[in-house]
Amino acid sequence: MKWFHKPKYKTVRNTKAKPVPTGQWIKCPSCKTQIRRKELADNLWVCKCGFHHRIGAKDRLKIIIDKGTFREKFSEISTADPLKFSDAKGSYALKVKKTIKKLGINEGIIIGSGRINTIPVVIGIMDFKFLGGSMGSAVGEKVYKAMQLAIKQKKTLIIVSQSGGARMHEGILSLLQMAKTCAGLELMEEKGIPFISVLTDPTTGGVTASFASMGDIIIAEPGALIGFAGPRVIEQNIKQKLPEGFQRAEFLQEHGFVDCISSRSALKDNLTKFLIFFNN
Repeated sequence: MKWFHKPKYKTVRNTKAKPVPTGQWIKCPSCKTQIRRKELADNLWVCKCGFHHRIGAKDRLKIIIDKGTFREKFSEISTADPLKFSDAKGSYALKVKKTIKKLGINEGIIIGSGRINTIPVVIGIMDFKFLGGSMGSAVGEKVYKAMQLAIKQKKTLIIVSQSGGARMHEGILSLLQMAKTCAGLELMEEKGIPFISVLTDPTTGGVTASFASMGDIIIAEPGALIGFAGPRVIEQNIKQKLPEGFQRAEFLQEHGFVDCISSRSALKDNLTKFLIFFNN
């Protein structure tokens, strides 16, 4: 009868499933493969299929600049709100404040000096996460200051662009930055200071229409979207179907707009080659 004996106490196991950590896997927009975030980060955020994921300014600095050599400049230049702009989602000033707190940078571009394989440079890196990397008065001023610094220190200027264009929250003041940055490059040319422009995904609008397209050398990341207006807007205006790959880095290199395409892993070495050429 021991077989039918009922124990006095019953052991209850916790069968509740442990929560699965979110954000550990990322789906590649190109090959649709699920990739571990850590594996992607270890590969400089480049998928096995070659697709280059967008990265922030701080991550890109680590890839390009020699460790411990970067010194940020003009961090005191911050966004104003000259038009007191606001929309249904809130005020422009509040958006900027929240973005600064979230990203830990005070504007859509980081400017500074550093070394690339021991060669000194002045560098600016844009961040698309900061209001689409848009160029307002503060970004334009920082870019212009970077140009003046390059002239003063007689160093090559490198700007890595990643932008949706002009920051329309600031109206005409934003558009004026296009002329301002182009004037800065004219001064650099007069002094014989080289400018290397690196175009990443996306580089569009007023940034493309100003300093980003005026490099002595123009480098692009594979597959980067580069243009002024979007493809749909262009198709609607010209009433024609655009060719395959239009506004992508490879198409632009084929048509002479881009000098070379460099993978993220090879970018530092390619920049070094151009810097040696200019220094000689």
